[in-house]
Amino acid sequence: MTDLRAAGLRAKVLTVSDGVIAGVREDRSGEALEELLAGAGYEVIERRAVPDGTESVAAALRDMADGFTGLVVTTGGTGFGPRDLTPEGTLRVVERRAPGLAEAMRLVNPLGRLSRAVAGTRGRALILNTPGSPRGAVECTEAVLDVLPHALRLLSDEPTAH
Repeated sequence: MTDLRAAGLRAKVLTVSDGVIAGVREDRSGEALEELLAGAGYEVIERRAVPDGTESVAAALRDMADGFTGLVVTTGGTGFGPRDLTPEGTLRVVERRAPGLAEAMRLVNPLGRLSRAVAGTRGRALILNTPGSPRGAVECTEAVLDVLPHALRLLSDEPTAH
């Protein structure tokens, strides 16, 4: 496998969790995503956490995606809990949806059928929602990891072989 760092693949990770913000929970899913992405050749240039909620997610994603060429992966807030509003916040920010990515991510585990996660683009950033568990976040990201470099090249308007 080629060193993807040479290809300039960059990523950011956003953890959405009231518990992490309150200091009562470790950000294990954010750590797991950072480790996975770094191992896949991405330079993880930012990792942050915000509380659950539509506006907190939307504001963070705007800030993280605007002017950025690369991958933004969220973890947490994709389920049925009353504070699980990551998809709603994401939908306020994305300009174009990428339903094939979200569908592929849901197929990796039977619990994926309970996911309301979305994927889409804002400018030259690709945004993916993943579950809040470390295993779920990693499994869902791994489900699409093979096509992400191509998607990111297309977003950055680099020549690709089709």
